[in-house]
Amino acid sequence: MLTLEEIYSALGETSEIIPENLNNIEIKNISTDTRTIKKGDFYLPLKGERFDGEKFIKQAVDSGAIAYLYTNDENKISDAFGIKVSDTKEAYLKLANFYRKKLSPKVIMITGSSGKTTTKELVSSVVAQKYNTVKTPLNHNNEIGLCQTIFSISPETEVLIIEAGMRGLGEIELISKYAEPDISIISNVGTAHIGRLGSRENIAKAKCEITSYQNPDGILIAHDDDLIKKTVKYTGEKLYYSINDVEFEKKEIGYSKFVYKNNEYELNIEGDYNVENSLAAINVGLYLGIEYPLIKKGLSEYKPIEKRWEAEKIAGYNIINDSYNANPESMKATLNTVLDLYTNPVIVLGDMGELGTDEKVYHKEVGEFINKKIGAKNCNLQILTVGSLAKEISDGVNCCFAKNFEDNESVARYILDNIAVGTTIFLKASRSMKFEEILENLKENNK
Repeated sequence: MLTLEEIYSALGETSEIIPENLNNIEIKNISTDTRTIKKGDFYLPLKGERFDGEKFIKQAVDSGAIAYLYTNDENKISDAFGIKVSDTKEAYLKLANFYRKKLSPKVIMITGSSGKTTTKELVSSVVAQKYNTVKTPLNHNNEIGLCQTIFSISPETEVLIIEAGMRGLGEIELISKYAEPDISIISNVGTAHIGRLGSRENIAKAKCEITSYQNPDGILIAHDDDLIKKTVKYTGEKLYYSINDVEFEKKEIGYSKFVYKNNEYELNIEGDYNVENSLAAINVGLYLGIEYPLIKKGLSEYKPIEKRWEAEKIAGYNIINDSYNANPESMKATLNTVLDLYTNPVIVLGDMGELGTDEKVYHKEVGEFINKKIGAKNCNLQILTVGSLAKEISDGVNCCFAKNFEDNESVARYILDNIAVGTTIFLKASRSMKFEEILENLKENNK
């Protein structure tokens, strides 16, 4: 991985002298967790509001750590080589950047108000058809996740895919600084986190930070949005994509077939928004010189990850769980697909978080969207909502049956008592609503 001398050099802010018997020692792993340290590791203690990794330096050394970082002289011990730094998290980022430059893979960085994880998975599925690829695991999309992902690559890694999340201005810029992407992707700019940032304009500003430290000879691939075009400062190559560029051949449950740039593609999942996210992956593939048959194969092999359009059969019901996260745009996109393709489903919607002072308005708009989409059609559709904010949705629905519940257990009980076995049930809410409890209650109460 890195030698102790390289670590010392990369940090560039210490006055210690490396003992001669250590300067060429290769560090096997950089660990932030004393529970997983092995002999020959380097211990990097992180700090948070409720923990201080420096308190465990001795434990790390006793477990085999050959060296460590520290900020407080009181935490220095003589049993291993310590390097003093002003901030261990910044040191972690510096080391990650050093390692990223040492191995020099092509770096793809992805952000967006919604769809960034799906886009990451689609891009990875395409790129891995030709190149040795490493991607951000699950949702480890902050600066610590960046470091962990970078240190998971090897000399064989050709492409590194980084997902970048944010809760405020400056956070994506920080990740960009240490990732130094060659290719940047902005899946969209919506209203997620508008409660923190105040406006879509500020959200766009935060998302466009992705190009702050981008390779000027790279490319920005972004959703075709005038706000993004107006906000982004990147002077290199730019490419914009939109669902309007697509010609659909088939839209079915669990399947989409479409033509983009004169080539035909297939996804084993429904939803216009999934197709739109796949356009980013197609364009990355084309930019990296991946042949059309491999791009097509990569898309066809894509599978949704946990809680993102995750289908399973529970208590005789066909459950589709898309409750990993929710904002007004993603909720409407899900509803659009469900109402187009499924007959008389039961749709369970929960509160959407971090929408600021207008949170009730955004929830009411979802109810209005349902009314407009359904119109005066006579249907057996049921809209069930959970939470005080989601009540604004069901209260505004007048085109079909709608009912609000205070908690997940209550809605699960209603489903078991009133919904016919074999019905398709969709779940969509912010993660904080813990909709997995609905599934657990269905399983338990059905017994």
